[in-house]
Amino acid sequence: MMNDDSFFSINRLVEFGMGLAIAQQMVNTMNEAMTSVHIPGSMNKNLIPLPQFYYAMIEGKQVGPFSEQELSRLIAEKKILKETYIWKPSLPKWEIAENLPEILKLVALTPPPFQQNI
Repeated sequence: MMNDDSFFSINRLVEFGMGLAIAQQMVNTMNEAMTSVHIPGSMNKNLIPLPQFYYAMIEGKQVGPFSEQELSRLIAEKKILKETYIWKPSLPKWEIAENLPEILKLVALTPPPFQQNI
């Protein structure tokens, strides 16, 4: 015969189920509260990020605007090198490509030219 203090007793199982239901309700309430809180200066999911664009000095000429995808193509074509000057709207002045983390990221993501091993 099962003791009422047993974990498997119906009273314990009902109590356990109610505890889980209450815990889940508390989690849902906290999640709703957290998503409705607005902290000034934080990322607001209602704001759509503006696309980033860049200008470059290529062969002595200012060219652009270029998207990141277009910059990746120019990097692969070796038209943009580490010493190429780059500017984007948030920069106060032109910077050398190797000094810009977002350009280095594009360099790292650009595959090398394909060479078949014979």
